[in-house]
Amino acid sequence: MSTSRTPGEAQTGVLALIGSWGSGKSSVLGKVTRQLRESENGEGWLVAELNPWLYSDLESLTLALFSEIREALPNDERWSEARQKIGGFGQAISPLGKVTALFGLDSEGLLQEVSNRISGDTSASAAKRKAEEALRKAGRPLLVVMDDLDRLTPEELLVVFKLVRLVGHLPGVYYLISFDERTLLDVLQRSELVGNSEPRAREFLEKIIQVRLDLPAFRERDADLLVERSLAAVLASHSLTLTPGEQQRLSEAYYRHLQARLRTPRAIKRFFGQADATLGQLAGNVDIVDFLLVTFLRTSEPRAYQLLWQHRAELTGTSIDLPSRRDERPEQQIDRWRTRLQNKGVAEQHLDDVIGLLGMLFAPLRQALGYGATPQAIALRRGIGSIDYFDRYMVFGIPDDDLPEHTFDTALQQLADGALGAEAGELLLRLRDDTQRITRRIQYKRAAGTPLPVAALLKAAAQQYGRLTSAPQGVFGLFTADRAMDFLTRDLLTDLAEPERPAILKTMAETPDGAVLSARTLQRVAARADSDGADHAQAAPTPDWISEARSLISHEIAQHLTPAASRPVHGLTELEITLIWAWRHTGPEDARTWINQRLAEEWTPLDLLAVLLPPDRTPFPLIDNDTLQSLDALIGLEGLYSRLGSLLDTPAADPTNPQEEHQQRILQALRQHRGGDTPGSS
Repeated sequence: MSTSRTPGEAQTGVLALIGSWGSGKSSVLGKVTRQLRESENGEGWLVAELNPWLYSDLESLTLALFSEIREALPNDERWSEARQKIGGFGQAISPLGKVTALFGLDSEGLLQEVSNRISGDTSASAAKRKAEEALRKAGRPLLVVMDDLDRLTPEELLVVFKLVRLVGHLPGVYYLISFDERTLLDVLQRSELVGNSEPRAREFLEKIIQVRLDLPAFRERDADLLVERSLAAVLASHSLTLTPGEQQRLSEAYYRHLQARLRTPRAIKRFFGQADATLGQLAGNVDIVDFLLVTFLRTSEPRAYQLLWQHRAELTGTSIDLPSRRDERPEQQIDRWRTRLQNKGVAEQHLDDVIGLLGMLFAPLRQALGYGATPQAIALRRGIGSIDYFDRYMVFGIPDDDLPEHTFDTALQQLADGALGAEAGELLLRLRDDTQRITRRIQYKRAAGTPLPVAALLKAAAQQYGRLTSAPQGVFGLFTADRAMDFLTRDLLTDLAEPERPAILKTMAETPDGAVLSARTLQRVAARADSDGADHAQAAPTPDWISEARSLISHEIAQHLTPAASRPVHGLTELEITLIWAWRHTGPEDARTWINQRLAEEWTPLDLLAVLLPPDRTPFPLIDNDTLQSLDALIGLEGLYSRLGSLLDTPAADPTNPQEEHQQRILQALRQHRGGDTPGSS
């Protein structure tokens, strides 16, 4: 920027940095001012910055201008006169009240100022001449920078231009203003001075501005490069790298749905600035691609972002579908979301991109769009589309009822090492109180091929099994905590080599609750092995490890039921009843011998049946085919019919109390099955 002038030419001027909103004008101004200040060597440019937004009238803005100019001058003897004359000019053209506010005069100083103005040559013209002479003597140019003029009201804009064109027309003082030209012309056309005429608005600007500095167009290549650099900076800041799969998903999202919205430096910096500011403790605890896409929705479409929480269950596939939606076609689902987004103010030209982003995040919408997606795949990457990780994306952190990944992994390592620390204790507590989610997360790691302390987890499951407090989940609450634990232990047991399985099942069965889990786990694994057999026509021999495990578990169950042998049948606890039912899967012969011995001594068969088949089995069939098979394994149907004898042959009597009514229903059910159906028949 040259400061040389021909004789008589005014050493001042106005330069305009012109570019659209978000094109980087403020960044350019920032670089200019930094470079000018860093290059100061006693002879270079001085810089003052003025924010016209802070002042609503010409007098306040004028005082602020001269205050900023004066503060920008070096505070040494050479500049003392210029500083004094600039202050004097500011005082001369401003009301006393504004002078008091600017220079902090007390009552005595105010009286002195009044006296000074009455006596001597204190006119504004004289003060301006003195300021001009002082600035010429100083010999260094000064640049006043004013940004975002297009955001002012018409009246405020005219005030700024009046100040720059007339009042602040001082030698060596230059102005660098920035604005979006289209917006500024619209503002000027709303003023009384210009009126609704774009040509007059342009003529007015041409009188103010001597030099135009138009920012070059921000090309697609420039935007892509800035996106790459900004992403790299965010990843480096949080010690993250993208896997090839993550790079592919992010590239797909960018070129399909984000690129058109990230076309200006402001939009790009705003997006990645938000990502960097909110990633924090989520690094390593969420899928980074999902996090970036959610951040884009939150910054660019905040009202659409609110829909995520509102429709959380639908998006994560955990809602109970309304009857009207069960037969809904994919295009109907997309139309429903389109309407929701329109109602939230998403512009028509952005609807497809927003729906596309939602489809990349949530399996139900991705399937409706015709792309393959599975809830398990989303869960494995800790995506927002999994109910187990959804909340992390919405609260910008790990909720109190959630376990961070590092804590989870540390707990698993402690279980593997047999050195339980605070992390393992926390995991076991959550296994009891948040069973469904913790078992799912263990299953995710198992599916991902993460090495797990299988034996330690099976032992821990057995220890917690009788103390589970997690509420039922799923449709009608059918997915209970014990059911979740059953599925986990079944899968974990298959990860052990067959010779190792009997010992761990015996260890699990050393407590009564653990014995129930151990028996159920063995039964599920054995049933799966049977169903996987290639030839169902000829029964395959039972594997040795299964026979060994059944014998070991059966022995443990017998030990747990020893106290029950000396009590009346009505004294059986709920856990003991469950153990009896579990016994039929591990040692039916031992169970039958034990029960028939109790029946031979003091238990009665009808009382036993009333305990084994409680009234709360209704409205399901009191005795169905599976129940008959179980009773046959535990007691032996023929022996049972024989022991009941005349009770089955005698017509049912009117019951006198609920207990008798329940027993009569059992007898009636047995009468219907005796003589016709046999165990195993349909």
